[in-house]
Amino acid sequence: MHGPPLVGWLLVALCAAIGAYCLFRMRAGAAGERRAAGGDALMGLGMAAMAVPAAALDTRTWGHVAFALVFGAVGLRALVLGRGGRAGMHHLHHAVGAFAMVYMALAMAGSPGVGHAGHTAGDGIREPAGNPLVTGLLLVYFAVYVVRTAAGMVPVTAVAAQDAPWPGPRPGRVGGPELTDACRLSMGIGMLAMLLTM
Repeated sequence: MHGPPLVGWLLVALCAAIGAYCLFRMRAGAAGERRAAGGDALMGLGMAAMAVPAAALDTRTWGHVAFALVFGAVGLRALVLGRGGRAGMHHLHHAVGAFAMVYMALAMAGSPGVGHAGHTAGDGIREPAGNPLVTGLLLVYFAVYVVRTAAGMVPVTAVAAQDAPWPGPRPGRVGGPELTDACRLSMGIGMLAMLLTM
């Protein structure tokens, strides 16, 4: 990732923590919930790897291409699984996220001399990597996703606070739907941050 190293390392820590929590979440629930948690874990850990600051890695073009191939396969699988219902919509969101990571990886591979994204013109101004139209469309998608997810969490939290005698997840569950939504919201914000630093 291009941009301030502190921002990159904070994104690495956030996305790695989300990925680890989602791996832990895979231990409980129905098959569909475990599959969704696995997809979230893969996206979180992949985002953590992509967010590592460019200065910390000796990046090679083949690494970006391999990353693009892996997440291209993840995106295609999510498209196949994304048929109907709320779970289908979540798979389609994973497909968009995976293809956004493919786009960023290929933009990094096509940027000579910087590692992760962007290159410097002769006058010292950093030129953005990738196609501005595609980057803009992805920014709009993830901004809408973040706002929609955040808005959907507010009523659930207010109702849960009124009805539950003790706040927190139900006994016997690893986290709860609010924590899962918070993880997905954080990944959406992380994706926005990575796209903005291209």
